[in-house]
Amino acid sequence: MAVCARLCGVGPSRGCRRRQQRRGPAEAAAADSEPDTDPEEERIEAGAAALAGAEGGRSAGPSSPPRCSLLELPPELLVEIFASLPGTDLPSLAQVCTKFRRILHTDTIWRRRCREEYGVCENLRKLEITGVSCRDVYAKRINPRVKSGRFMKILPDFEHMEYRDVYTCLLHRYRHILGLWQPDIGPYGGLLNVVVDGLFIVGWMYLPPHDPHVDDPMRFKPLFRIHLMERKSATVECMYGHRGPHNGHVQIVKKDEFSTKCNQTDHHRMSGGRQEEFRTWLREEWGRTLEDIFHEHMQELILMKFIYTSQYDNCLTYRRIYLPPSHPDDLIRPGLFKGTYGSHGLEIVMLSFHGKHARGTKITGDPNIPAGQQTVEIDLRRRIHLPDIESLRDFNELSRIVLEVREQVRQEQQQEGGPEDAEGLGRQSPQPCAEPPAEQAKGPGDGGAEAAAEPPAQSGQGQPFVLPVGVSSRNEDYPRTCRMCFYGTGLIAGHGFTSPERTPGVFVLFDEDRFGFIWLELKSFSLYSRVQAAFRNADAPSPQAFEEMLKNIQSLAS
Repeated sequence: MAVCARLCGVGPSRGCRRRQQRRGPAEAAAADSEPDTDPEEERIEAGAAALAGAEGGRSAGPSSPPRCSLLELPPELLVEIFASLPGTDLPSLAQVCTKFRRILHTDTIWRRRCREEYGVCENLRKLEITGVSCRDVYAKRINPRVKSGRFMKILPDFEHMEYRDVYTCLLHRYRHILGLWQPDIGPYGGLLNVVVDGLFIVGWMYLPPHDPHVDDPMRFKPLFRIHLMERKSATVECMYGHRGPHNGHVQIVKKDEFSTKCNQTDHHRMSGGRQEEFRTWLREEWGRTLEDIFHEHMQELILMKFIYTSQYDNCLTYRRIYLPPSHPDDLIRPGLFKGTYGSHGLEIVMLSFHGKHARGTKITGDPNIPAGQQTVEIDLRRRIHLPDIESLRDFNELSRIVLEVREQVRQEQQQEGGPEDAEGLGRQSPQPCAEPPAEQAKGPGDGGAEAAAEPPAQSGQGQPFVLPVGVSSRNEDYPRTCRMCFYGTGLIAGHGFTSPERTPGVFVLFDEDRFGFIWLELKSFSLYSRVQAAFRNADAPSPQAFEEMLKNIQSLAS
């Protein structure tokens, strides 16, 4: 049986016939002299035979089906069975007997587990030829004494790597850091996506497009990567800076939290000093030079962000974040959006629905409203019907409609004995508020409870929309038609999140992927566009887990 296993490529050599042919005569003779079975296999087979004989004596009829032990199945069938099991169960299976242990050395089993559990589709034997460019495989090591220099191989030897090592030493070991994370960078936050990229685990920092192009795709850059440089040894490399990958470290602090550390921060420095580093950062972050930014306050904000963020040197702590769960009754599909925030540029906001309310939580932030705070809250019971296009241009008319709705909300809160929060949108409580009576839901500029309860498909094909005169917008290329509008509040504060307060505004739904918010007190308009990216390992295990995550990131921001 062991000989048969070797011929099928599942013996102790753990290789194909080509590898077995490399063995010397002495090794081949020793392998052929091994017994076909071990004592453990003989014990299991003897027990199975005795059990079959005993049952056969009790029922000797011709209709009794023949019994077959799992050990009697051919190796290729066992390989197919084992390959369909979760990779976490295979180590226990290997302890059953020597035959199972030998079969579990088959690389096709672990290749299938890598593909189905982590999305690894590369072929280790052909990767250097078809899947990786020469620039990625080799890096030039400059030697000042040799003009031509020499090249050093920086990727592992795929020819002698096993999928079992990839699964156990890389993918399974670092499985807890896969998914979406928010770095602890003071008020600025961020969005990190840790994914399996080929035979690497890579941490990609997602950056909004350059201001004010909110509809452009997201930008991203690698912060770290993990791979197998040597067999059964995972290597962590810091990707920060402009001098290539260098030594780094990843530590899983606790559940849903990990940290990264760069062990060679000198690789982050540039020959031109801090001025060159700032100019390079400015081109990457804003797509322009400091001379192109004429607004003095905006220059101060940009310089402040560079000084604050560069001090971390990619030594950061990350906390897990989940994508919001969706429900068929949601106004639109929840998710991540890019939004304009004046001089602060574009920021990432998570839109989520909570019963009759919707909330926009900042994933990236600024010194005024830090990451983790709820930037906008929308009362989906308070539908606002905009006036005709000419009246809409009058800011005072729109302000009158919104302020009357706000006064109605205050009166209802006083009658119901609700929280002191004047807007009654329940920042402290994630539970949806009760539906108000129909006669109380109607007010100036409001369509009533019946209109608010209309599903999106029955709310009309859209109405003309234009910003009132005097309302500023970073992006003048906003949609000129909208589906519907709702009353909401926006969070504003002074520098350092001082004196925060919620001010009334209008939530404008344009389509499935875009919405806006008019800040009445600031006379400003923010346009939001959906982040068009597919994120793996980012779904919340339960609605309660998502709510708990929102509370955690908001408490850290406070």
